[in-house]
Amino acid sequence: MSSGPLICPTYEPVPRWGNLPLGFSFNGDANAVAIDSDDRVYVFNRGANPIVIFDSQGNFLDSWGAGEFDNPHSIRIDSSDNLYLVESRPGHVLQKRTKDGELLFQIGTRNEPAERQSGHYFNAPTDVAIHPVTSEIFVSDGYGNSRIHRFSTEGEHILSWGEVGSAEGQFYVPHSLAFLDEERLIVCDRENFRLQIFSIDGEFLDQWHSFRPCNVVVSRQFGLVYVGELGPAPAYRDLPRLGRTIAILDREGHEVGRIGSSLSGFGPDQFTCPHGMALDSRGDLYVAEVARTWMVNLMGEAPPLGEVISLRKWRQTSEGPDEKGVQVA
Repeated sequence: MSSGPLICPTYEPVPRWGNLPLGFSFNGDANAVAIDSDDRVYVFNRGANPIVIFDSQGNFLDSWGAGEFDNPHSIRIDSSDNLYLVESRPGHVLQKRTKDGELLFQIGTRNEPAERQSGHYFNAPTDVAIHPVTSEIFVSDGYGNSRIHRFSTEGEHILSWGEVGSAEGQFYVPHSLAFLDEERLIVCDRENFRLQIFSIDGEFLDQWHSFRPCNVVVSRQFGLVYVGELGPAPAYRDLPRLGRTIAILDREGHEVGRIGSSLSGFGPDQFTCPHGMALDSRGDLYVAEVARTWMVNLMGEAPPLGEVISLRKWRQTSEGPDEKGVQVA
């Protein structure tokens, strides 16, 4: 970390950002979001049009992928604007595609998962991170395995690490990945309620607690870590300060800010289930949620008529710590 004072930006919600064309729907699960070098916003969703693309103002630009994916789960974009698309069960694959949808390669065999908890890839993978220098590919293999896999830029397997458990270096649903820097990888060890930090060779370095982390991104601009947190069990859904927000951490894992209301919901400043995040070149934050899944599976309620809000934008408003839009720890 820098020895100077930490700058924590503030944010305000942009209500109902993203203009879906008539007849389009995310089916309540926007699920994952990524930003390319021109600040175009790619939403990997569970509707009939799995890839939906907007400009930074929320205007619809394009879509593709109809009928080509099984259960979209995560999307990341590299420095060359190639897309990495993770499909959990029943697909069990990672695809690398151009921004126009051309398939470059696939890791894993569709609909043929590795044996559960075998350590082989993949069984319901969850996320992917691209090394900022080498472009090597790191995958969290997440629901049916408890592993992190490292691959070459061409998709050749290099190494794997982890096993099921709660000790250092073990996982209970490794759900998301991000590079803290060139040498350190953050893993959202979701159901162990912690972030674990590893070297790129799989050596355990540190762990940060007090979160139920679902997704993580790192701001190169401010040197901050953004953590999307899941909420509590349904019996505690009406209690405040139990996740359902975006925590902002410094590079030592200390909380310096928090985005969103302390209660879940569909208001402009609320979240239901932050599942994917991305930052654009300006520092604005985009959050994709699995709102329909949250309502059906956790609350036992059918979604309301119409499109359930599952994609949100929070505009960066300042670099100061005390303005409206962010709760500062």
